[in-house]
Amino acid sequence: MSASTSRSASRPDVAILGGGLSGRLLAWQLIRAGARVALFERGDADGSSAAGWVAAAMLAPLAEAAVAEPSIVEMGAAGLERWPSLIDGLPEHVFFQRNGTLVVWHQPDRAEAVMFDRRMRANAPPALLRGGVERVTGAQLSEVEPALAGRFQEGWLLPNEGQLDNRQLLRALAAGLAKAGAELHWHTEIAEGAYPDAGLVIDCRGLGARGVLTRLRGVRGEVVRIHAPGVGLRRPVRLLHPRYPIYIAPKENDLYVIGATELESEDMSPMTVRSALELLSAAHSLTPAFGEARIIELNVNCRPALPDHLPRVQWDGARLLRVNGLYRHGYLLAPAVTGEACALAQALMQSTGGQVGVGHAFDWETWRASRPWPDLFRHG
Repeated sequence: MSASTSRSASRPDVAILGGGLSGRLLAWQLIRAGARVALFERGDADGSSAAGWVAAAMLAPLAEAAVAEPSIVEMGAAGLERWPSLIDGLPEHVFFQRNGTLVVWHQPDRAEAVMFDRRMRANAPPALLRGGVERVTGAQLSEVEPALAGRFQEGWLLPNEGQLDNRQLLRALAAGLAKAGAELHWHTEIAEGAYPDAGLVIDCRGLGARGVLTRLRGVRGEVVRIHAPGVGLRRPVRLLHPRYPIYIAPKENDLYVIGATELESEDMSPMTVRSALELLSAAHSLTPAFGEARIIELNVNCRPALPDHLPRVQWDGARLLRVNGLYRHGYLLAPAVTGEACALAQALMQSTGGQVGVGHAFDWETWRASRPWPDLFRHG
């Protein structure tokens, strides 16, 4: 075998820059589709430096409809349906639950519930609303969520929503990629423009791509992880409040993730006392049983956001794709966004015989118009 033939055989079809949630999930889909994949990540295999490490990983398109664009809701609903097949085949356990979301409020804050309902119904597709919202009385709440018995007079159950364990998923994706033969480069940062030799390069670096996506910014998020044996919540709960609405997502082994705060800041310093007090006080107001919980972690990270708060898959017209801007909806949007990026990557490679950017004539506009969310894509 000649040196040139050997080099071609070892050259990956796709090099992915950034091994956070988007990079790992995209790599997993591409390698399952038969592509040779190399993944480059400046952090570790656990994903502890990724924005996706600090998350509740709720899969709640209807609940997010109260604060998100209709396209986010649509992509989130599609992603929720795809998660089981994406997790299937991973070599490690990933907690996935589809037991709904419960939305509650204290009676003085009922106006927040009216606004939440109005916005949710305005932004959600009718098909998603049908059978997707159930009003529950205080008595019914005792059956739906016994841990909250007697605490609230009414609420909404969104029965089709779900959640997963973000940290288990990141680790399982790393293990799955290794087992499938991906070329994995942890603790490896790639400088802008110094791209690996590959048929196609996909930039999934999040805030690491600010040098070229100049309008990209970080939005700070803060979560508390607690251990609370005996509380026994069955599903994620959202507590509406005019100043600090919170979500509480129960994971396995009596672990709970509590979050709400969203700050227009790229500050990565530790959580403030004010934020910790607001999150924990709101959780305690949901049920005093949280008063005996043990604080495991106070975490912060910054999520990558574009000015319109919408995700983007951008092709430079040659061999570079950029996937970015998932904002606060990472786990909700990742299946749809990375699925579309995977479809584009495959189309580009198939139309050019793997030589993307070398004298090809890919019909971008026709392909883009054929996709379910054409506005997701940019060219140039």
